[in-house]
Amino acid sequence: MAPATADFTTRLLVDAGIGPGMRVLDVGCGRGEVTRLLATLVGRDGAVVGIDQSATALDIARQQDAAKGAAALEFQVCDLNAPPTALGLFDAVVGRRVLMYQADAVKAVRALARQLLPGGVMVFQEHDTTLAPASLEPFPLHRKATHWLQRMLAAEGADLHCGFHLHGTLSQAGLTVHDLRAECVIQTPDNDTGLAEIIRACLPRIVALGVATPRQVGIETLPARLEAERRQTQGIYIGDVAFGCWARKG
Repeated sequence: MAPATADFTTRLLVDAGIGPGMRVLDVGCGRGEVTRLLATLVGRDGAVVGIDQSATALDIARQQDAAKGAAALEFQVCDLNAPPTALGLFDAVVGRRVLMYQADAVKAVRALARQLLPGGVMVFQEHDTTLAPASLEPFPLHRKATHWLQRMLAAEGADLHCGFHLHGTLSQAGLTVHDLRAECVIQTPDNDTGLAEIIRACLPRIVALGVATPRQVGIETLPARLEAERRQTQGIYIGDVAFGCWARKG
């Protein structure tokens, strides 16, 4: 589950030193949301390359318009565990919700570190799916929806504690960690964190893995039902916990 806004990601990238003129590699970029954010941060004098194993996701990423004044974007299909040397070297390597799917996260980071210039920065945002959901008031439908996502990730073999493992992963890969942080994704009575849309995006995976049936999810009415519960309960709901870590090479 992604944070309700890009604020956590943006602050993490800016604090890690991502800025104008840098050449950045976005690994596991998917449809390019973080890639486009990076292009804005580095500006027209910078460069951003997004890589992913999914050609379909990259086709969608290429169709999205970059912001005015942003860097030109390049997308390539490749395995982050074996990035081609032709990619060249980068000032920074960035990934969001990527290491959680790696069988050997340390090995993956070591491979990516070879793409970094000396002194380059590695930035990853990962999550821990076992610290949430949390609330004082009952949110039965919200909890059910959150558990669908957790069971989906577990069935896919994801590391459910990847956020907790971030510091150790980057350190064991030979990088020097400079910062580790975590932030709850909080829903308030007047702030919807987009749980219904996340379920909608993940529905094919939820159904294919046998986590829930389309009828059980009821995706067409789920947004309204979640909103009704949020407004009726009038409480605070923590749906996810995001971790961010950045480290340097050499």
